[in-house]
Amino acid sequence: MDRLTDVRRTQATVIAAPASVLETNKVLRNTYLLLAATLAFSAITAGAAMALSLPHPGLVITLVGYFGLLFAVHKTAHSAMGLVWVFALTGFMGYTLGPIISAYLQFVPNGHAVVTNAFAVTAVTFVGLSAYAVKSGRRFSFMGGFLVVGIIAAFLLGLVAIFFEMPALSLAVSAMFVLLMAGLILFQTGEIVNGGETNYILATVTLFVSIFNLFTSLLHLLGFAGEE
Repeated sequence: MDRLTDVRRTQATVIAAPASVLETNKVLRNTYLLLAATLAFSAITAGAAMALSLPHPGLVITLVGYFGLLFAVHKTAHSAMGLVWVFALTGFMGYTLGPIISAYLQFVPNGHAVVTNAFAVTAVTFVGLSAYAVKSGRRFSFMGGFLVVGIIAAFLLGLVAIFFEMPALSLAVSAMFVLLMAGLILFQTGEIVNGGETNYILATVTLFVSIFNLFTSLLHLLGFAGEE
């Protein structure tokens, strides 16, 4: 009887393991497909903002729009409406990015090179970190608390740098965000691979925000380095 029970448990484990792997692969695939679509949509809205010479909405509208849309995404992440709000959020972020890129192209020496290099470094960083997290199969949950505290601290310091016009602090915040966003990409991808994140909408938003902040932070750092 005990032998029969052990055999049944072994069979259940063998069946459950592939099912778990399939579910993880499905989340990972859906996340990357949605991420690619949102990045493309964001690029379109950024390009439209640049072509129409639209002004930047300003800090207050940007923060209210971002956190408001992010809240809507989290509230509807388990329904079809979540997809609508994801594109609303990423489209809005693309719109805010358009005037920033235009400013770098117009006013920063070698602005085209700065934007191109920031884009290239962002792409290589994301692909490299994602590939490492997927192939290694490691879980980076130990970074969770540090990332939360670090992002909140960097965000508050960024506001201080803006309101008190402190360029040195602003550069330090950008450097912090580069490291924090790299860590967040590792953390989120590791969670997907190990089944810690099963909602591809939430995973997509986290990775999109990481890429967005990584790109804008690199723009700031490379733009400063390229100034005369």
